[in-house]
Amino acid sequence: MGNDIAIDLGTARFKVYQDGKGIVLNEPAIIAVDNMTDEIIAIGTEAYAMLGRTSDRVTVAHPMCNGVISDLSLAEHLIAYYLRQVGRSRVFMPRVVVSVPCGVTEVEKRAVVDAIGAAGVRKVCLIEEPVAAAIGAGVDIAAPHGCMIVDVGEGTTDMAVISLNGIAIANSTHIAGDDFNEAIIKYVRRKFNLIIGDRMAEAAKIAIGCAYPRRQLTTYTLKGLDMVTGLPQTTVMTSDDMIEALIEPAIAIVRTVQATLEATPPELLADIFTDGIYLTGGSANLYGLSTLLSKKTKIPVVSFDSPENCVVIGAGRAIKYIDKMDRGEHGRINPLMSL
Repeated sequence: MGNDIAIDLGTARFKVYQDGKGIVLNEPAIIAVDNMTDEIIAIGTEAYAMLGRTSDRVTVAHPMCNGVISDLSLAEHLIAYYLRQVGRSRVFMPRVVVSVPCGVTEVEKRAVVDAIGAAGVRKVCLIEEPVAAAIGAGVDIAAPHGCMIVDVGEGTTDMAVISLNGIAIANSTHIAGDDFNEAIIKYVRRKFNLIIGDRMAEAAKIAIGCAYPRRQLTTYTLKGLDMVTGLPQTTVMTSDDMIEALIEPAIAIVRTVQATLEATPPELLADIFTDGIYLTGGSANLYGLSTLLSKKTKIPVVSFDSPENCVVIGAGRAIKYIDKMDRGEHGRINPLMSL
């Protein structure tokens, strides 16, 4: 008992939820490879420390891209390494629930199942990220009542209207946390003639990033390479600058949400107006994103203290549905998928 686990196979973070224990692992989904020998030299936090600081001999890669596996071999090594970290039993192989973005193809689903199965597990079940996020947010997805989840991750933004354990309307866009970082890099290069890296952009986004004006102006010192002189340089970026940089990808996400609402049946839409939109995912921490979404859709937005953990917690709570699937109970539609 308590051997079953849930995995959030995210673009940026790899999270594991163990039945009866909660979240037992939360590490960067990143791996460093020696190009000369093809040996893996670092995984997780150690590999993240190498990002942007390596020679030509070392490649730091993300095995997951836009929420799906982009390199099967590296993904298998990453998954096997982290499952050993959480002390996977050698005798009782666990059953696993894995979250995947909505709208993924059958080939992408099979790649996830194969990568997890290679680590030595008994059964792999898939759950769509908006459904997992809804369960993690405490929503009763089995009720004949519509609720809308917008999960803004690192690689994808998934959104869905859920009712009766299933998705009524779903939509997905590849505009997410990575695009916020890219927008900051482009803006700083255009306005300040300064070249900065992805890690610096990430740090600035966490410190002063916003999609709606802050009550008080905040600043952050950027360090990079001056495009004119070619020398190291620093500049000060304000939160107002950050709005200019991030408003385009933020509005793109809002427009996708609006398009999803337009396709939603009237009865479900009435439920959403009553309950609000549930905003989850790591990039939901961006200051003002919930306010912008609420202003543009005229619907209240419900935020959470740890939105980045809603998916893995929901996938963990969905472990109980594996038993119903094994027993063949179909009285209620099961939110899990099995290949």
